[in-house]
Amino acid sequence: MSGTIFMIHGMWGGAWYWENYVNFFGEKGYRCVTTTLRYHDTTPTDTPDPQLGTTSLQDYAADLEAEIRALGDKPIIMGHSMGGLLAQILGSRGLGQKLVLLTPAAPAGVLALTPSVVRSFWSVMTRWNWWNKPMRQTYKEAAYSMLHLFPEAERRAVYDRFVYESGRAAFEIGFALLDGRKASRVDESKVTAPVLVIGGTQDRITPVGSIRKIAKKYNADYQEFPNHAHWVPGEPGWQDVAEYVAGWLR
Repeated sequence: MSGTIFMIHGMWGGAWYWENYVNFFGEKGYRCVTTTLRYHDTTPTDTPDPQLGTTSLQDYAADLEAEIRALGDKPIIMGHSMGGLLAQILGSRGLGQKLVLLTPAAPAGVLALTPSVVRSFWSVMTRWNWWNKPMRQTYKEAAYSMLHLFPEAERRAVYDRFVYESGRAAFEIGFALLDGRKASRVDESKVTAPVLVIGGTQDRITPVGSIRKIAKKYNADYQEFPNHAHWVPGEPGWQDVAEYVAGWLR
C-alpha cells in the first residue's frame, strides 16, 4: 500500500465527484477514503436541512477531524475548492502527512473576491440574509464559473448532481474580513507537512492569482495548468493533473 488519501469535496458536491481519482489512485496502491460533508448526503431535489444555512467551515472541519482520527494512520489530505480550504485548516492541526490542494478556496488574508467570483455567486449574494440560508448556484453560474470546459451534456449531468450548500461557509470564505469568528483563518506556521497546490489558468471561481498566493503562504510546491479551469477532478484532461499529483506524492 502507498498510504491513505482522504479526499474532501467542495461546495455543492459529494463523495461522488472523486470517482475518477478513486479509481486512478486506487490502481496505484492508495487506499482512497472519500467523505461527504454535513447535510450533503441528500439529493438535489430534496429540501435542504435549514441548519445547513448556518453551518460553519469550523463545523465541517470538526467532523472531518473526527473522521481522520478514526482512520488510525495519518493520511494524505486532498481537498478540492472549499475542500482545499478545509484541508488547509486540518493541516494546521497536524492531521495530514501531506496536503494536496486542488484549485483551493482562499483562507482569510488572501484576497479572492474578483469580478468573476462575484458573477459566479450573483444569484446567491443578491438574496437577503443569504449568509444564513442554504444556497445553490444556478446552472448558468455553474456553467460559467466551474464547468465551462465540459461538453454541454456532461456539464448538465454534473450540475444536476449539485446539492445545497451553506451560506455561512460561503460568507466565511468570500467575506472573511467581516467574519468576527475568523472561521477561514489558517496559521501557516502550523502547517508543517509538505504541500502541493494546483491551479488552473482558466479558473473563474478560484482565480489563479489567489491560488498563487495560497502556494506562497505555505511555501508550497506549485503547479499551474494552462488548459484547466476549476473542476480538475473531472473536466477533460483530468488525468494530466492526477498524474502530476501522483508523481509529487512519489
